Amino acid sequence: MRKNKFVKIKEDLAEKIRNQHFQEGDLLPSENELVDLYSASRETIRKALNMLSEDGYIHKVQGKGSIVLDVSRFDFPISGLVSFKELAPKMGNRAKTHVVEFEKEMASSDVMNKLKMDDEESIWHVYRVREIDGARIILDKDFIIEKYAPSLTKEICQDSIYQYIEEVVGLTISFAKKEITIEVPTEEDQRYLDLDGFHSVVVVKNYVFLDDATQFQYTESRHRPDKFRFVDFARRK
Repeated sequence: MRKNKFVKIKEDLAEKIRNQHFQEGDLLPSENELVDLYSASRETIRKALNMLSEDGYIHKVQGKGSIVLDVSRFDFPISGLVSFKELAPKMGNRAKTHVVEFEKEMASSDVMNKLKMDDEESIWHVYRVREIDGARIILDKDFIIEKYAPSLTKEICQDSIYQYIEEVVGLTISFAKKEITIEVPTEEDQRYLDLDGFHSVVVVKNYVFLDDATQFQYTESRHRPDKFRFVDFARRK
């Protein structure tokens, strides 16, 4: 199918940003300059710029122009407890989720220990691969006690587990204990991620609790190291 001209312009500008022809903090050429550059109408240029903005490549500032954003790395808050779905809008349409494993099973001794379970019971075992700009760069390994997400489905995992637990089940997700380590890639990492020659992964382990301090989830998020920047705000008292 033939692409609209504004889509072609958007893709060309996005490629220039990814290749750092335009770098973070640069202003893109003005609308008038882009009109001349691409021999296009102002309306076509505005549609292309709107798509770039929606996909997280630029930030449009009234009276100033289109500022190029850093698309090589993605900011993940260290102290916050947010789902990938809540972070994804900042990446526009560049992010996709693939549910690669979805099973209900009896908890192993290792998972029981990570979930602080006293008795063996059913858990959900969910692996999701996050693809950004066509590269598979995050493996999320979730283990959730089944009684806290009794009707979980693969379709819900494709969308948002946290939204389901809070809005459908009616539980309040309150806080998490986090650990961040650098590890050698496992066979699973090699199988599910595009490691592109990297010999380490950044692993964020989350022990997640409800508002009554009951732990219901253990998650390992395994990240390709070149694509992420973990951010926080600190104040000296």
